[in-house]
Amino acid sequence: MNIGIFTDTYFPQVSGVATSIRTLKEELEKLGHQVTIFTTTDPSAPDNEKNIIRLSSIPFFSFKDRRIAIRGAYLALRKAKALELDIIHTHTEFSLGLTGKYIAHSLDIPHVHTYHTMYEDYLHYIANGKVVRPTHVKVVSRYFCNRTVGVIAPSKRVLDQLRHYGVLRNIEIIPTGVSLEKFDPTHPVNIRQELGLEEDETIILSLSRLSKEKNTEAIIKAMPAVLLEKPNVKLVIVGDGPYRQTLEELSAKLTIDKSALFLGEKQSDEVGAYYQMANLFVSASESESQGLTYIEAIASGTEIVVKDNEYTRSLVRSGQFGVVFQKDEDLADAIINTLNTTFTTEQAERDELLYDISATAFGKRVADFYSESDELYQCEKKNQIKLAK
Repeated sequence: MNIGIFTDTYFPQVSGVATSIRTLKEELEKLGHQVTIFTTTDPSAPDNEKNIIRLSSIPFFSFKDRRIAIRGAYLALRKAKALELDIIHTHTEFSLGLTGKYIAHSLDIPHVHTYHTMYEDYLHYIANGKVVRPTHVKVVSRYFCNRTVGVIAPSKRVLDQLRHYGVLRNIEIIPTGVSLEKFDPTHPVNIRQELGLEEDETIILSLSRLSKEKNTEAIIKAMPAVLLEKPNVKLVIVGDGPYRQTLEELSAKLTIDKSALFLGEKQSDEVGAYYQMANLFVSASESESQGLTYIEAIASGTEIVVKDNEYTRSLVRSGQFGVVFQKDEDLADAIINTLNTTFTTEQAERDELLYDISATAFGKRVADFYSESDELYQCEKKNQIKLAK
């Protein structure tokens, strides 16, 4: 198939959405499909990118490291016609999502969508949540998704939310996969050596955007209790964002700053080595539609401690790949107990999980969804023609 992917977020922006889209592009191309990405301009983007079309954009006013397209719909339509696209796959409900919807309608081709973001967790970025309300999210999401031929949900949590919003179209759960070779536990880079950390030190890794909804604050607050039990623990925080200074100040206030290392943002091809040098990956976020970092950690051979929900319970598999915790107050005990536990997993079960979370499985599932969606679209067209007669 000849596929057009429309997204406001793509590299060099660093995010789970950008990583998911690049992984999908690579896997679809391995299967023989042609993929073109329509996305926003970015001052840091390299020149002469292959199969990437960038439309004029500006930074999003409350989220400066993200961008929205401000024009280019007709240019995108001309490019899409020339490419003879078979299907449009949007990854945003705004800006380029609307452009993709317009092009799919203009070319009379199927339009599918991936719903990545639990927007109600991010409303505080827009006028402190006083302008855009959950009701607005519900209306926009329902309108956008019901005018597609099908929707991909990265997790059951997303599917349930979309049904709650009133989305009636076909929804299929397809979690984003990871390129397992990028997280091979035999990574040659020794990050501990680079950071001056001893091999016998216990390392807890937090890797995410440093923003309020990621709740890194809860991990820092848990550290004094963890250090009382295990003084040899270091917390390594990889990521950047608007909350970094607040978190550094909290670390100093709790007098754990000598045990907490803020390393800033790292490129996606570097992060595997950080997972692998850690004894434990920890996240207290409740805003994840899936949690790509969780499966990256597991693929790297690192146990996880994550907030309890249906998806995270399926990942840890009855405690074989980590543990879940209920409330922020439970996090310190969860970390201590996990560090005191020896995890043993049958190789067959580990292989099964690794395939389930692999980029290979992800690409095949999405390609199958395209085929099913195309069949459904053609069927609906025939029915509309019959009704018109």
